[in-house]
Amino acid sequence: MLRMEFTAHADIRIRARSNGTQEVFDVIRKSWVRYTPEERVRQHVIRFLTGPCGYPASMMSVEREIRLGELRKKFDLLLYDRVHRPWMMVECKAPEVPLTEAVLMQILRYHMAVPAPFLVMTNGHECLAVDIGDGQVHWLEAWPLYP
Repeated sequence: MLRMEFTAHADIRIRARSNGTQEVFDVIRKSWVRYTPEERVRQHVIRFLTGPCGYPASMMSVEREIRLGELRKKFDLLLYDRVHRPWMMVECKAPEVPLTEAVLMQILRYHMAVPAPFLVMTNGHECLAVDIGDGQVHWLEAWPLYP
């Protein structure tokens, strides 16, 4: 299991809506989005990856549509390497959603549409990652260096 520190991030901007919901400013999408429990995890993951891990925000894409046969789905977060090849896909779940085999199968399905050597699953409490770049599954215990 990987360590991911979710500390208070002063740069996470949240605003209240008149309907009682909240929105958060997504620095990657450069827009206000609904602040759901899953979005909270995603925003903390983005801050962690661009902060302590040093991954470039300019090489990240958030909630883009992919096609799985006839199905249209959206990945949570995708990082590209320096030559713009998919490098790491991150699946974020709300804190109350356990990281089960179903979550692993979900990210593996997304991987079929967008192959990336590193796959990460997190709910903010747990963080599991695999390196499948050589076709074998290797569970990671440390964050890979950005290529």
